[in-house]
Amino acid sequence: MAVETAENAEADAGAHGGGCACGGCPRGVRAGRRRAAAEFAARRDELAAGQGVPAALAHSYGASRQWVSDELTQAARALAGRAHAEREAWHCLVRRRTVFAVWGGCAALLLGQALTAIGAGWTAARTAGIVAAVAAAALLTLAAHLHRSRGGLLAPVVGEDNRLSTSRAVAAGWLLLALFAVLLIAVELAVASGGADQRELLDGLRLDRSAGVLAVTALTCAVAVLVRRVVALRVRTQRLQKVRADRPRAADLLTDDAGRGSFGDVQYVLVCGVVAAFAAVRIARRPQQLPDIPWGLVLLVVISAAVYAAGKYAEGGRPVILSVVRAREAGDLDGPIRTGDDIEIRGAGFLPPGARTPDRLARMVVRIGAVHVHVPLVPLPGGFTNPTDAALTVPIPVDVEPGPAEVQVITAAGAETNRYPITVCD
Repeated sequence: MAVETAENAEADAGAHGGGCACGGCPRGVRAGRRRAAAEFAARRDELAAGQGVPAALAHSYGASRQWVSDELTQAARALAGRAHAEREAWHCLVRRRTVFAVWGGCAALLLGQALTAIGAGWTAARTAGIVAAVAAAALLTLAAHLHRSRGGLLAPVVGEDNRLSTSRAVAAGWLLLALFAVLLIAVELAVASGGADQRELLDGLRLDRSAGVLAVTALTCAVAVLVRRVVALRVRTQRLQKVRADRPRAADLLTDDAGRGSFGDVQYVLVCGVVAAFAAVRIARRPQQLPDIPWGLVLLVVISAAVYAAGKYAEGGRPVILSVVRAREAGDLDGPIRTGDDIEIRGAGFLPPGARTPDRLARMVVRIGAVHVHVPLVPLPGGFTNPTDAALTVPIPVDVEPGPAEVQVITAAGAETNRYPITVCD
């Protein structure tokens, strides 16, 4: 029995090692996703070089392009399925890691209290700090268990687009800081023996001493609610394009949806983080009262929040068609747009941030009259030449009747452009 158990342990260790691809554990799902992405990239580059195209279609550019696009679309859907499996496994993994981080913070606090108590002596405030931290960690662990299917502790700070929300994270940080300070005073009040000590602790909760931290906490929470409302309204009115991310990432707190650094997000996190560090120092120096934040720092947070909210209101924009022209290959004659020709649609905003993955590119559609045409994927080594953010090429199908027609692009985010009139000749 012991030998059999040892053999099973060795088999599990080998199966879930660095090259695990079982699909039943987070490590295996990630390895399978990476392997599928590498296979897709190799297949894309192979088709971009003209390899693997059936000989019966090689003589026709339109037929071969459509076949290549269909092949890449199917491969992209399979890759998206791998991404979904990885996302489910990531939720389980990050839930455990966040809980470990919370209790690791409690252990670090205990170690810091023990080291700083050398020479100064252990006080009731140090005990109260440990008890308050353990109580807060227990509540956070319960919250992580209740939200275990959505990433544990990260669930409240993840937005509808499956990215970490900067405004929610900042508001959550200030709420946790304020609640820890209240728990600390509550524990000290519970163990206080003298009436003078109890009055001092109650005086620490007076409004004139805690107005600063209350103002900052209320402001950050209001900004989180306001930004959520503004983004939701702009998405509904198609003035902002939002595409769901595969999973939340820590970089979401400092970047926009495309992964580029955002000035508004960075300055908001930095300012609020520095003021929160000041408040934490005040709690450590005076654990008998809520942190008294100077009004100058409160005004700094107000300015930072205003810049952040203004940036959220100004970002994005509707996709727009500027012109539609007949695509001309080398050697072709100039002429009007006819059935079977390719048209090049020029404009802006066709690829919203976060929609440059192959499965999202395959979802783009052009409406020509009453006919919906899926935008073909045209590969090149390392990416795609069609579609792009400023131009895309589609064929005029035979179902489009000659005469006036309107062209409209529907992006991967579901946003629709303006209607651009064209004339299809016989």
